Amino acid sequence: MKMNKILTNDLIENKLKEKYRYVEDPDRDTMLEYLQDEYEFTLTDEWNRSPDYSIYAETTADGYEVWIATFGDGSNVCVGEDVHYYDGELSQKLQEAITDHCELIYVDDLEAYYVENAIISAYQDLYEDKEQEITDELIEQGYKWPEKVEA
Repeated sequence: MKMNKILTNDLIENKLKEKYRYVEDPDRDTMLEYLQDEYEFTLTDEWNRSPDYSIYAETTADGYEVWIATFGDGSNVCVGEDVHYYDGELSQKLQEAITDHCELIYVDDLEAYYVENAIISAYQDLYEDKEQEITDELIEQGYKWPEKVEA
Protein backbone atom coordinates (compact mmCIF):
# COMPACT_ATOMS: atom_id res chain seq x y z
CA MET A 1 0.00 0.00 0.00
CA LYS A 2 1.38 3.38 -1.04
CA MET A 3 1.27 6.07 1.64
CA ASN A 4 0.51 9.56 0.41
CA LYS A 5 2.59 12.36 1.83
CA ILE A 6 0.15 15.27 1.93
CA LEU A 7 1.58 18.76 2.26
CA THR A 8 -0.55 21.01 4.49
CA ASN A 9 -0.18 24.45 6.00
CA ASP A 10 -0.36 22.86 9.48
CA LEU A 11 2.54 20.54 8.64
CA ILE A 12 4.62 23.48 7.40
CA GLU A 13 3.80 25.52 10.49
CA ASN A 14 4.70 22.62 12.81
CA LYS A 15 8.04 22.16 11.03
CA LEU A 16 8.72 25.90 11.37
CA LYS A 17 8.05 25.72 15.11
CA GLU A 18 10.25 22.64 15.41
CA LYS A 19 13.20 23.85 13.33
CA TYR A 20 13.20 27.60 14.10
CA ARG A 21 11.35 27.84 17.44
CA TYR A 22 8.71 30.10 15.88
CA VAL A 23 5.75 31.02 18.05
CA GLU A 24 2.29 32.04 16.93
CA ASP A 25 1.48 35.75 17.12
CA PRO A 26 4.88 36.94 18.38
CA ASP A 27 5.13 40.34 20.01
CA ARG A 28 7.54 43.06 18.86
CA ASP A 29 10.33 41.97 21.24
CA THR A 30 10.09 38.34 20.10
CA MET A 31 10.19 39.40 16.44
CA LEU A 32 13.24 41.56 17.17
CA GLU A 33 14.98 38.62 18.89
CA TYR A 34 14.40 36.38 15.85
CA LEU A 35 15.74 39.09 13.54
CA GLN A 36 18.79 39.68 15.73
CA ASP A 37 19.54 35.93 15.78
CA GLU A 38 19.25 35.72 12.00
CA TYR A 39 21.01 38.92 10.95
CA GLU A 40 23.35 39.44 13.94
CA PHE A 41 22.74 43.11 14.69
CA THR A 42 22.11 45.32 17.69
CA LEU A 43 19.46 48.03 17.63
CA THR A 44 20.13 50.80 20.13
CA ASP A 45 19.12 54.33 21.05
CA GLU A 46 22.31 54.86 23.06
CA TRP A 47 25.05 56.80 21.32
CA ASN A 48 28.14 55.01 22.61
CA ARG A 49 30.33 54.14 19.63
CA SER A 50 30.48 54.34 15.88
CA PRO A 51 27.35 52.69 14.44
CA ASP A 52 27.15 50.97 11.07
CA TYR A 53 23.85 52.72 10.35
CA SER A 54 22.10 55.70 11.96
CA ILE A 55 18.60 57.15 11.91
CA TYR A 56 17.96 60.34 13.84
CA ALA A 57 16.08 63.63 13.71
CA GLU A 58 17.74 66.99 13.05
CA THR A 59 16.37 70.51 12.88
CA THR A 60 17.11 72.69 9.87
CA ALA A 61 18.36 76.27 10.20
CA ASP A 62 14.82 77.53 9.60
CA GLY A 63 13.22 75.28 12.21
CA TYR A 64 11.97 72.27 10.25
CA GLU A 65 12.50 68.74 11.50
CA VAL A 66 14.13 66.32 9.06
CA TRP A 67 15.35 62.78 9.48
CA ILE A 68 18.78 61.45 8.63
CA ALA A 69 19.11 57.80 7.59
CA THR A 70 22.67 56.97 6.63
CA PHE A 71 25.46 54.45 6.86
CA GLY A 72 27.94 55.20 9.61
CA ASP A 73 27.61 57.82 12.32
CA GLY A 74 26.15 60.60 10.20
CA SER A 75 29.40 62.44 9.68
CA ASN A 76 29.21 61.96 5.89
CA VAL A 77 25.57 62.79 5.16
CA CYS A 78 24.56 63.11 1.51
CA VAL A 79 21.67 65.58 1.52
CA GLY A 80 20.10 64.16 -1.64
CA GLU A 81 20.10 60.55 -0.40
CA ASP A 82 20.18 60.59 3.41
CA VAL A 83 17.95 63.51 4.45
CA HIS A 84 14.21 62.87 4.61
CA TYR A 85 11.62 65.61 5.00
CA TYR A 86 9.01 63.01 5.94
CA ASP A 87 9.53 59.95 8.10
CA GLY A 88 7.50 57.69 5.79
CA GLU A 89 10.55 56.05 4.18
CA LEU A 90 12.41 55.43 7.43
CA SER A 91 10.78 52.04 7.98
CA GLN A 92 12.12 50.76 4.64
CA LYS A 93 15.56 52.28 5.33
CA LEU A 94 15.72 50.60 8.75
CA GLN A 95 14.55 47.27 7.34
CA GLU A 96 17.32 47.44 4.72
CA ALA A 97 19.90 48.17 7.44
CA ILE A 98 18.66 45.21 9.49
CA THR A 99 18.94 42.77 6.61
CA ASP A 100 22.09 44.35 5.11
CA HIS A 101 24.54 43.06 7.73
CA CYS A 102 24.84 46.29 9.71
CA GLU A 103 26.04 45.11 13.13
CA LEU A 104 25.21 48.22 15.16
CA ILE A 105 22.18 50.30 14.21
CA TYR A 106 21.54 53.55 16.05
CA VAL A 107 17.99 54.94 16.13
CA ASP A 108 17.32 58.01 18.27
CA ASP A 109 13.73 56.91 19.06
CA LEU A 110 13.17 53.16 19.44
CA GLU A 111 9.48 53.78 20.13
CA ALA A 112 8.87 55.52 16.79
CA TYR A 113 6.22 53.87 14.64
CA TYR A 114 8.68 53.33 11.78
CA VAL A 115 10.87 51.14 14.04
CA GLU A 116 7.94 48.84 14.81
CA ASN A 117 6.90 48.80 11.14
CA ALA A 118 10.45 47.85 10.08
CA ILE A 119 10.61 45.04 12.66
CA ILE A 120 7.21 43.64 11.63
CA SER A 121 7.97 43.85 7.92
CA ALA A 122 11.47 42.33 8.24
CA TYR A 123 10.05 39.55 10.42
CA GLN A 124 7.28 38.78 7.92
CA ASP A 125 9.82 38.59 5.10
CA LEU A 126 12.07 36.31 7.16
CA TYR A 127 9.12 34.12 8.16
CA GLU A 128 8.02 33.78 4.52
CA ASP A 129 11.59 32.86 3.49
CA LYS A 130 11.77 30.17 6.20
CA GLU A 131 8.27 28.96 5.30
CA GLN A 132 9.35 28.56 1.65
CA GLU A 133 12.52 26.76 2.76
CA ILE A 134 10.46 24.27 4.81
CA THR A 135 7.98 23.81 1.94
CA ASP A 136 10.82 23.11 -0.50
CA GLU A 137 12.39 20.59 1.91
CA LEU A 138 9.08 18.75 2.33
CA ILE A 139 8.51 18.64 -1.44
CA GLU A 140 12.02 17.18 -1.84
CA GLN A 141 10.98 14.51 0.69
CA GLY A 142 8.05 13.55 -1.52
CA TYR A 143 5.25 15.62 0.00
CA LYS A 144 2.64 17.01 -2.39
CA TRP A 145 -0.14 19.54 -2.07
CA PRO A 146 -3.54 17.81 -2.22
CA GLU A 147 -5.22 17.97 -5.63
CA LYS A 148 -8.10 20.40 -5.83
CA VAL A 149 -11.41 18.85 -6.67
CA GLU A 150 -13.73 20.81 -8.95
CA ALA A 151 -17.10 21.43 -7.32
